[in-house]
Amino acid sequence: MKILFLQDTDWIQRNPHQQVHLAERMVQKGHEVHVIDYEILWRNEKKQALLTKRKVHSVSKVFPEVKIKVFRPPILKIPILDYISMVFTYSREINYQVKEFKPDIILAMDILIAFLAYPFAKRYGIPVVYYTIDIDYRLIPYRFLQTFGKWIESWNIRHADMALSINEGLREYTIRMGADPKNTRVIRAGVDFQRLHFGVNGDEIRKNYSIETEDILLFFVGWLYHFSGLKEVAVELSKINDDRIKLLIVGDGDAYEDLQNIQQEYGLENRMILAGRQPYQRLPEFLAAADICLLPAYNNEIMRDIVPIKMYEYMAMNNPVISTKLPGVMKEFGENNGVIYIDRSEDTINKTLELISNDAVQREGKKARKFVERMSWDIITDEFETFLEEFT
Repeated sequence: MKILFLQDTDWIQRNPHQQVHLAERMVQKGHEVHVIDYEILWRNEKKQALLTKRKVHSVSKVFPEVKIKVFRPPILKIPILDYISMVFTYSREINYQVKEFKPDIILAMDILIAFLAYPFAKRYGIPVVYYTIDIDYRLIPYRFLQTFGKWIESWNIRHADMALSINEGLREYTIRMGADPKNTRVIRAGVDFQRLHFGVNGDEIRKNYSIETEDILLFFVGWLYHFSGLKEVAVELSKINDDRIKLLIVGDGDAYEDLQNIQQEYGLENRMILAGRQPYQRLPEFLAAADICLLPAYNNEIMRDIVPIKMYEYMAMNNPVISTKLPGVMKEFGENNGVIYIDRSEDTINKTLELISNDAVQREGKKARKFVERMSWDIITDEFETFLEEFT
């Protein structure tokens, strides 16, 4: 089977999300995969060419031996004009892939690139699966474009042969956006138990960051949005006198500079560690070093229905998770399964103290591991493969 993945975000620089895990495993199973992606972080570059060139990358994110061709069409690196230029350059690339690669199915994510793919898919009789892992229109950086983006996203969902989601909350979202319930499906994220297992040792991580054996290490990994809730956690951390509780944050993003400022202003240099972006291959060591993992995000329209893949990875390493009461997360994990809910980001530290005083950290961690043990990537990939074969 030949599969063309389309996304309006960065396949190369971002840590692997669900689609990357699935794509590389599908290649291992003998399928062919091409990807068209978008350099979403270009605005963060200090020096940049006004007009980029088409680039073709051979990319491995999860398995070093698996190489996937990632095609990145040129864009004008000018705000707003980048989207306008995509209409022309990405249409040309999609046309090229359809004619030369001849995919059996298109797995389209995000808004603009999916919208551009439909005319070519219809012309050549290629089924389109619209794959939802986020509320995409809310991620558009310009608020005045979000209403238009919502309309396009709804159009994409309504015209897809199938709307595929990673959790039940997002499936319900696609139905609210116009999908026929009969044409919706959930295939959840998985866990790589060959990498995330009890044999992984986190001692080196703790030593490198001066985390003592008796310290309780709170851990977060991912893109640092302003709504991630970490700034509030850091401020609350500064209010307690217990130096044993430390916060380790892995990742970069919009809130990184604010977190640095909080670290200096509140004297948290020895208690909040900003490790920056780290290789994905080291994630198991960081998770093994952690005692409690965090998802203290705001309950906003972006986060409300999603379940980040890191939740499963947190839990696979025997870590309890303190999470705000996000409807998607609560629907996915329910109660008494190793996820401890809080009302606000600011409640994270008090909940940590409560878990410690009740000697509940390890007990809740075992519940978390038990819940995700049935979610092996091997099982999820087999389900995904069977699902795609229904269309080819």
